Amino acid sequence: MKAMTISYEVGNNLYLNITNQCPCACTFCIRNHADGAYGSDPLWLEHDPSMEEIISDLSTRNLSSYSEIVFCGYGEPTCRLDVLLETAQWLRMKLGDSTRLRINTNGLGDLINSRSIADDLCAVIDVISVSLNAGTKDEYMKVTRPKYDNAFEAMQKFTADCVKNGSSEVVMSVVDVIPEEQITASREIAEKLGATLRVRAFDA
Repeated sequence: MKAMTISYEVGNNLYLNITNQCPCACTFCIRNHADGAYGSDPLWLEHDPSMEEIISDLSTRNLSSYSEIVFCGYGEPTCRLDVLLETAQWLRMKLGDSTRLRINTNGLGDLINSRSIADDLCAVIDVISVSLNAGTKDEYMKVTRPKYDNAFEAMQKFTADCVKNGSSEVVMSVVDVIPEEQITASREIAEKLGATLRVRAFDA
């Protein structure tokens, strides 16, 4: 049986692929176009890895050599909130504050988990990066195609809650394939919520 890709390197960072579950079907999602990302082995998982499997995988890595360890794979990490938090706590125990922990999230973790999760995440994660994707609700729903009707509002509330917590750096991101007016509108939303906007390249 071929080993699952639980962690993969991108530059000086280590990315963690803990689930393939996601409540969105983004039109630009990299997994629509390839089985892996940035030269990784395939990121489709045979099953959601257990804590034991994640720790076993991480134990083969020189964790202190990475600039950041990022929860980001072929799914939404907050779909496995308990495992995400436990993994982050394990990494903190191993590394202290020497290595930054980041999550790339669609910001819908409150809806996924039926409760506010900002304080739990901010307790262990240094950088919360929320995929804003568009600057208006209509465009967001068209591009992101979430299963929740109130996704646009919930994503903004989650972002605001993370900013209010104050423990983590909060970034919102859009991909540079969207029109300039959507990028401008996205920047206004990020500023209103107290977050920083990052415009990322389609393949980054």
